[in-house]
Amino acid sequence: MPNRQFDIVIIGGGPGGYVAAIRAAQLGLSVAVVERDKLGGVCLNWGCIPTKALLRNAEIFTHFKHADEWGISCGELKVDFPKIIKRSRDVALRNSKGVEYLFKKNKIEHIAGFGSIPAPGRVDIQRDGKTVETLTARHIIIATGARPRTFPSIPIDRKSVITSTEAMNLPSLPASMIIIGAGAIGVEFAYFYNAFGTKVTLLEMMPNILPVEDREIARLLESSLRKSGIEILTGTKVDSVTPGKEVSVAITTGEGARKLSAAVALVAVGVQGNVEQMGLEKLGVKIEKSWITVDDFGRTNIPGIYAIGDVAGPPWLAHVASREGVVCVETIAGGKPAPIDYETIPGCTYCQPQVGSIGLTEERALAEGHQLKIGRFPFTASGKARAIGETDGLVKLIFDAKYGELLGAHILGAEATEMIAELAVAKSLETTAASLFSTIHAHPTLSEAVMEAAENAYGHSIHI
Repeated sequence: MPNRQFDIVIIGGGPGGYVAAIRAAQLGLSVAVVERDKLGGVCLNWGCIPTKALLRNAEIFTHFKHADEWGISCGELKVDFPKIIKRSRDVALRNSKGVEYLFKKNKIEHIAGFGSIPAPGRVDIQRDGKTVETLTARHIIIATGARPRTFPSIPIDRKSVITSTEAMNLPSLPASMIIIGAGAIGVEFAYFYNAFGTKVTLLEMMPNILPVEDREIARLLESSLRKSGIEILTGTKVDSVTPGKEVSVAITTGEGARKLSAAVALVAVGVQGNVEQMGLEKLGVKIEKSWITVDDFGRTNIPGIYAIGDVAGPPWLAHVASREGVVCVETIAGGKPAPIDYETIPGCTYCQPQVGSIGLTEERALAEGHQLKIGRFPFTASGKARAIGETDGLVKLIFDAKYGELLGAHILGAEATEMIAELAVAKSLETTAASLFSTIHAHPTLSEAVMEAAENAYGHSIHI
């Protein structure tokens, strides 16, 4: 049986694994990536990228439905749903091919198969249940990601009860859909299917949709989604799901028990780490609730074995996985990278209006004992937002009252997921409100709302 040696073997070719591989190659290390599916992982193939392609379709279709407001006559609108899905799949394929090109450019070995670790420094490659090759390496990085979480009370048949993977590839537009879980994934699919005419009911156990976001922002988004026709039930427990021609969902709300039915039920209640069948328990790798325990540099409790990305626990974001990969391999190469500051990681939800956020919510800042100054600027007061017809939302900035330091930033509105980058830089530099409102922002732009919100926190916003 072949036995090849590398400095690093990475199991998993998603945004954590492939970025780690490229950085390792740049540092002069020999690298192999073991991936049983297409390069790019869930993010490029079944998550971040193809879902954004779908959401763009929904956004364009929504604009066309309101074309008359812009003085444009479109005639009868028709939706070719299979073509919409195909466009998304084509986008995903092109991105995966792009990673293949980067591997060739950086001389990274891509090995198809499932990787297991029978001992430190060794990776067995399996295809069709048989070990076909063994690799040896001084360092092994586990970057196997995560998959949709399942529960015994919610049997997933991938036909009438589906996960996000099937939701991206349905053969036809369902007449109705119940979405269980109103985090980012649930909200994005609710927006997408509602835009094309599916009757959507969104269920959330917590008091608000997007439970990790600032409560004010979440409630404003909830109001916007309701206006678009989405039925939203918060504070709702799902008791059982019965698949069938019509899916039956038994729920309990504050008003009591009831049953809902729809053509399809989408389960979007979080993820669980892909840690099975790799030999990790036998090795003694510490795992808690399906997440591999690591230190600030991706090191597990077993020397020579590392973990990055979703399999190493929250936050489950592609950009976090990529940065963890860079920090991990730079540490392996003998560098001294700074640990990741998890308080300066932006989060994004790509429905319309979009949500972008970073740092502390108002609720958490108060709970931590901060005295606050909070600035708000609504898009209704933005000239650019009026000009482009996107006045739904606001910028909310949270500052420490004593020092003026930016503690958190929360944006609801058009291009919020792009606008949040300015505030990510600001927070990483420990920027104060004075720095933000004394920085001249171009006019007319949506980003002026950031400057105005900083001014508002100190009582001198010009345009409200």
